[in-house]
Amino acid sequence: MSLLETTLGAIARPDAAAASAATHRLDSLTKPRGSLGYLETVAERYAAIRHDPSARPGRAAVTLFAADHGIVAEGVSAYPQAVTLEMLRNIAAGGAAISVLTRRFGYDLVVTDVGVAADSGSAPLPRVIYQRIGPGTRNFLHGPAMNLDEARTAVEAGITTLNQLVGNGVTLVGIGEMGIGNSTSAAAILSATTGIKPADIVGRGTGLDDAGLRRKAEVVTAALELHRDSLGDGLSILGAVGGFEIAAMAGVCLAGAACRIPVMVDGYIAAAAAAVADRLSPGIRDHLFFGHRGAEGGHTRVLDLWGVRPLLDLEMCLGEGSGAALAMNLIQSALALYAEMATFASASVSEKTR
Repeated sequence: MSLLETTLGAIARPDAAAASAATHRLDSLTKPRGSLGYLETVAERYAAIRHDPSARPGRAAVTLFAADHGIVAEGVSAYPQAVTLEMLRNIAAGGAAISVLTRRFGYDLVVTDVGVAADSGSAPLPRVIYQRIGPGTRNFLHGPAMNLDEARTAVEAGITTLNQLVGNGVTLVGIGEMGIGNSTSAAAILSATTGIKPADIVGRGTGLDDAGLRRKAEVVTAALELHRDSLGDGLSILGAVGGFEIAAMAGVCLAGAACRIPVMVDGYIAAAAAAVADRLSPGIRDHLFFGHRGAEGGHTRVLDLWGVRPLLDLEMCLGEGSGAALAMNLIQSALALYAEMATFASASVSEKTR
């Protein structure tokens, strides 16, 4: 079997018994029942995903995948494609937002080039892993973004990344991305998987004006019509309108579920990866946390349709895994409370009498 098939076969539902045991412990802590609000749900879900009622925290990491998109030729981005490589250099040098946040929180930052158009592999950037599928995807307004073999390889790049992190003791992972044009790919994926009209789901990306926004919606509409017979399963959707970095993030989601590692989904682009992962393994969202409600496009519509609750609502639309990193800090705080607070019995504190 392929790595993807093996991973899909290893996914089991979260452990309801572990969640129940976590609820029992939360109720025994020195606080009124339920007084930590949604943080208690976070701890319960973490225990269920980990199949571990002790909900022991471990190392945390953010995986960031970078790639380019042929669709930028259609004028869907306010920034030139060269910015992908320039930002990859900035991330590698520690100057990007995600670089600052992961340093601040003590998280590992794993940066992978899965298909930046300008190959820096001949002069490798420090702290960048190279798993390049190609020099960016093709223009999906004129044909498939990638073939199915490329789509599978990109998903498996994400699976490999997660599996390596598990071996290093990581128990919480966030997904992020960098790629000029990827909000157009994400809009096409989200529209295809949710049925939301392109005009209601596309966003301004890196700062499009009104005319650019209309053009972007037209491009997505035309692309979905062109590829309407290839929008069934997850790999076909990736092949039609996806991106290498979106596919790799989907792979992290799948491998996280298989390895019982909670995955924190960042914003709009990462949500597209979660949508693909759900097509490949229905129910995968039970293994995911959603970091924040972003300001990009129809992100709120998608989250509401899925019935998921993001941990933060800060009107962010930066990407890079920045919202995921911030939300992961909340999870780590919830786990610290769960593990370190005294119980009524251990602290000799009287419990509620009625």
